[in-house]
Amino acid sequence: MQLCVALDLPSKRENLKLAKELKAHDIWMKVGFRAYIRDGKPFIDELKKINPNFKIFLDLKLYDIPNTMADAAEEIAKLGVDMFNIHASAGEVAMRTVMERLSTYENRPLVLAVTALTSFDKKNFSLIYEKSINEKAEQFAKMSYENGLDGVVCSTFESQAIKDGTSNEFLTLCPGIRPFGEDAGDQQRVATIELAQKEGVDFPVIGRPIYKDENPLQKVKDILTLIA
Repeated sequence: MQLCVALDLPSKRENLKLAKELKAHDIWMKVGFRAYIRDGKPFIDELKKINPNFKIFLDLKLYDIPNTMADAAEEIAKLGVDMFNIHASAGEVAMRTVMERLSTYENRPLVLAVTALTSFDKKNFSLIYEKSINEKAEQFAKMSYENGLDGVVCSTFESQAIKDGTSNEFLTLCPGIRPFGEDAGDQQRVATIELAQKEGVDFPVIGRPIYKDENPLQKVKDILTLIA
């Protein structure tokens, strides 16, 4: 299990301050929509300067026609990030097109597919996908696995079932982790670190419980002790 810290603070300055506080630990850093649109590639470069061993997960959730997604994936690969994601609901053709385009890169980033956003509850998910979260997440995961992706973004509650239906080596990255039972905020399906370990989660993504803590560094140390 590898910790991924979500850099979701309101400003570049705050995100960099947090990264500097955590620079002693070779962990993953999640750069999302707001941070990347606002701060771009220079922000990624600055994170790498703080700690060259930080791994960068670019969380942009690509969703478009296959060729456009592949074009974007290729540009992402040129940024030097270590992992990014696409929406599984873009379909098999999009998945294959992305992976084929990246096949020429010797050290391509890991590619994950988003199954069901953890902000969905059962009712609102079924209104869109007309299936249960578990059923659709497992279907999306199998599709992603069969089309060469490295793993999926899912909730902790689907992680082990997805691995059972694909492979234990198929990665699961799970937002909505509240390591010590903190407030769920806008997430509907949250879990503790202990449950994430039980469910075989590879990457727990933790944001607010770290950056809203009075001592983010100590909070990360406590989390790393739990997942060691």
